[in-house]
Amino acid sequence: MRFLGGETAALSRVYEYFWKKDFLKIYKETRNGMLGPDYSTKFSPWLASGSLSPRFIYEEVKRYEKGRLANDSTYWVLFELIWRDYFRFISFKYGNSIFHIGGPRNVERRWSQDQRLFDSWRNGCTGYPLIDANMKELSATGFMSNRGRQIVCSFLVRDMGIDWRMGAEWFETFLLDYDPCSNYGNWTYGAGVGNDPREDRYFSIPKQAQTYDPEGEYVAYWLPQLQELPKEKRNFPGKLYMEQIVPLKFGNPNGHRGQDRASAARKTNYGGRGRKTKGY
Repeated sequence: MRFLGGETAALSRVYEYFWKKDFLKIYKETRNGMLGPDYSTKFSPWLASGSLSPRFIYEEVKRYEKGRLANDSTYWVLFELIWRDYFRFISFKYGNSIFHIGGPRNVERRWSQDQRLFDSWRNGCTGYPLIDANMKELSATGFMSNRGRQIVCSFLVRDMGIDWRMGAEWFETFLLDYDPCSNYGNWTYGAGVGNDPREDRYFSIPKQAQTYDPEGEYVAYWLPQLQELPKEKRNFPGKLYMEQIVPLKFGNPNGHRGQDRASAARKTNYGGRGRKTKGY
């Protein structure tokens, strides 16, 4: 999707998504997508730049509910605006601590600043197609889906053990929808140093790929060398792709059809926190 700046473009997108294409009614079902212009509202760049008011979005949703339909999807768009406000309140409450390595809770943990590992992540050369495709998209477009942001964050901090602030700064550099409260709020959340009771939140790459890119369409789009592979091998190409820079903390990509060890140990799926946050 091509983003144009200014209020006119912002209002045009709201009209297109809500009223012309009528995608608001299925937002909850599509919001975890990663490929295409309309799996989510894509309002975040205009919200971040001040070209679009969250109050206007709220009023348009309410108008839609009165004139067409009120369902879980319309509620969920408003829920996202609440999360946006939440991270602003967090920043007001905790101030500069959202930028500190220990986060708002001052968590003591050893983080690596290995530049070689970090460069492989930011350049999309980790050997894990789902990570690499998302990072390629970010560099090329300045945007990444919320699902993708959660996955690459988890990989950087959980599997690589890299200082989460390096990832947050990289997002700050490239994101069209960069907003300090949402960006650093979500990174502290994902790194286990923010307001999240589950400090060891983990996104299993095999499970995420199987759930959200089962035919490898997304990874093949951003990594053209995978297009010739069978769909079931695109996310798990083994030696047909590049060598993996680090082993996964939990789960084996080559055995992704089995139950993930992290899921078995925790009895939960850390990829399913049930929300979408604009500007991760």
